[in-house]
Amino acid sequence: MTLAYKFGNSLYLNITNKCCCACEFCIRLDHDGVGDSGSLWLEREPSAREVLDAASAYAPGDYTEFVFCGYGEPTERLELMLEVCRGLRKTYPGTPIRLNTNGLADLINHRETAPLLAGLVDTVSVSLNAPDARRYQEIVHSAFGEESFSAMLSYAKACTDYVPKVKFSVVDIITPEEIGQCRLLTQQLEIPLRVRQKS
Repeated sequence: MTLAYKFGNSLYLNITNKCCCACEFCIRLDHDGVGDSGSLWLEREPSAREVLDAASAYAPGDYTEFVFCGYGEPTERLELMLEVCRGLRKTYPGTPIRLNTNGLADLINHRETAPLLAGLVDTVSVSLNAPDARRYQEIVHSAFGEESFSAMLSYAKACTDYVPKVKFSVVDIITPEEIGQCRLLTQQLEIPLRVRQKS
């Protein structure tokens, strides 16, 4: 079972297959893995020790950052993710840690979660995906319904108080007009936007 894999200059950590969304563009609909990762479908939920051991199999000079991003939403296992972050900070001080997330951690965990990232996560990348709640739900199919959109925006804004870098991303399956609307929204929130190509 693949818990750590290299992609580009980053070492990705695959800690769960759970996700409260079923995004139209999700790569796991078409592929079992990313690059040379092998299958990212987990036989079971791993322990923090297993994730840290998987990371230790790679030489620190072979990557420039850790990224929580696999075949599930990392904050579905928030406590484990934080435990792994603490382990990484201790063993690899100075190596940045990034969280790629759907931004629904507060809904998933029934509490405010951004403060828990302070001192542990360097970058949070939040999937914006659409310019409004109706379109968001059409694309993302969140288990929490249309309230997910405002919760995701609030989470991203809250992260700016605790994490050095916060950014939004959209996938180019939406129209250029919608991307423009997303750009205006992110400018109002003072959070940069990255447009990604569908894998």
